[in-house]
Amino acid sequence: MIKNKTIIFIHQNFPGQFLHLCRKLADKNKIIFITKNNTNKIPNIDVVCYQPQRGVTANQHPYLGSIEDGILHGQSVARILLQLKGSNIHPDIIVGHSGWGETQFVKDIFQNTPLLTYFEFFYSACGADVGFDPEFPSNAELPFHLRVRNQLLLSCLESTDSGISPTWWQSSRFPESYRSKINTIHDGVDTDLLTPTDRPSVDFGGGLTFDKSVPLVTFVARNLEPYRGFHIFMRAVEKILSRHPKVHIVIVGGDGVSYGAKLPQGQTYKERSLREVSIDERRVHFVGRINYDVFRKMLQTSDAHVYLTYPFVLSWSLIEAMSSECFIIGSATAPVEEAIRHEHSGILVDFFDSEQIASAVVEAVNNPKLFAPMRKAARRAAIDRYDLHGVCLPQQMSLMQNLIR
Repeated sequence: MIKNKTIIFIHQNFPGQFLHLCRKLADKNKIIFITKNNTNKIPNIDVVCYQPQRGVTANQHPYLGSIEDGILHGQSVARILLQLKGSNIHPDIIVGHSGWGETQFVKDIFQNTPLLTYFEFFYSACGADVGFDPEFPSNAELPFHLRVRNQLLLSCLESTDSGISPTWWQSSRFPESYRSKINTIHDGVDTDLLTPTDRPSVDFGGGLTFDKSVPLVTFVARNLEPYRGFHIFMRAVEKILSRHPKVHIVIVGGDGVSYGAKLPQGQTYKERSLREVSIDERRVHFVGRINYDVFRKMLQTSDAHVYLTYPFVLSWSLIEAMSSECFIIGSATAPVEEAIRHEHSGILVDFFDSEQIASAVVEAVNNPKLFAPMRKAARRAAIDRYDLHGVCLPQQMSLMQNLIR
């Protein structure tokens, strides 16, 4: 139990990956959360907002943009930490995310305070996302850019006392000399909330509802983009619709770009895919971003859930679908292979093979009883390895407690 401590969290998008930790700790500790301006609220947490003093310098060397941006973020956070120190606030532990350079100067201010840093991804020119998809090739100088970009992460790795990364594969991407600092602990999903139900139904509004009367295939991404296999899935959609006359497909996600190359102004990957494939728009439903309760009910109603990704960070939605006892059709890519055991807790397919994806989906909706054991195995894996309250949160709390000691 951690109580009567002063804890500082740092994440530019409050609360980010620290939502559950903050909720757990807020009642018995003083929590200060340093973030960029946003409107999110959690009871008993003091939110301190910052803005970098300026943007990145125009016309500078292109490799240096991410470095300068990280320094500006780190500087803004450091100035708030100096103010807190000047107000006689001495935290027992500081927890932050390394991705935007926010934690790089923490130990220069609070030298004797343990720093726990979240390490999400170490960039590389081979073996991960870059160069994975031949449809979107990278330029020859991208490895140079990535090497420079990693300097921020290396600075954070050097100065932190301990780290967290959510999957074994993501942990393994960091330099070997620093891996001993990184603990593999997933963020966790609430398996008590994300459960199957005997009478599933979901209402998306506007008269669009599903209740198992027709087969439902689901696909979820923050944004509909190549990194999450949207272009490949849309090619599979065309085949699925032609082979099954009743199936409906719900696609959740925005039109922006979270990862990878952005399109020219005004263009979206959704529009590009719709120009390429021929689909029955009466059976394919783009619902945009939806609230969590609708998302939860959608997973309960799904007959087949498709999750595709480049070798990159793992989405929460995959584990949430497993917890909901969805039948998972996932790409045979890291770190999906870490979460899904092929033909035990789901089916793994070639990321690029739209034919294989379509065949797996059609077989799933035609023979649901055949795959019932895989659904149950997926939920069991979610409970055993990724449960928020029984596994992940206790591990995170234990790590923090050991650092405080």
